[in-house]
Amino acid sequence: MIKKCSYFIGIIGSFAALTLTAFKTYETQSERIAFYEVNYPLPTQVLTEDEHFESKNQKENDFKIELSKGFISFKEALAFRESQGNYRSVNTLGYMGKYQFGKSTLNFLGIKDTKKFLKDPALQEKAFVKLMAYNKYILQRDIRKYAGKRIGGVLVTESGILAAAHLGGAGAVQGFLRSNGEVTFSDAYGTSITEYIKKFASFDVSHIKAQKNPKIVI
Repeated sequence: MIKKCSYFIGIIGSFAALTLTAFKTYETQSERIAFYEVNYPLPTQVLTEDEHFESKNQKENDFKIELSKGFISFKEALAFRESQGNYRSVNTLGYMGKYQFGKSTLNFLGIKDTKKFLKDPALQEKAFVKLMAYNKYILQRDIRKYAGKRIGGVLVTESGILAAAHLGGAGAVQGFLRSNGEVTFSDAYGTSITEYIKKFASFDVSHIKAQKNPKIVI
């Protein structure tokens, strides 16, 4: 009888351990995507079987569209262009991390310890979101005025403007837009802001909120 009790106690203990492990893994994954949650509303009315099937298919299609053109895809595409998505990357000019931040930009955001920055993916993701919010604040009037127009033969969009600002700074983008494409900018490797405006034109980044003071408290 004692052996049987021990056996059942062992099974219960193993199940509890697995449950705690699964919860811990889920919590870690949730922390990683905390900035990029996608709302997926449920229907509020009772549907027939056919209506439910049609509604479910529509939501799945909408969800796929969000994944293919939303902010997550935008930041990952930009990161791949910058560093092939490598959090530990440091280029020949000293730009660091997955999104290739310079020291001056990190200092502006309130990040002083570059070694910690390179070792902390969550901090890099937060810095990227903050920089996007700040650039949107600086460029919000230009986004309203020029988005949807063609300048220098390139269709201007909000996501293209923000990507170009990440490459050359908000001032360089303003110079390009306000000069009707006559003033342009290329980085030390020859990549132009027009290339970024064109390459990153098809993403929905409208939910990024403009922020005047993007300081990060560590």
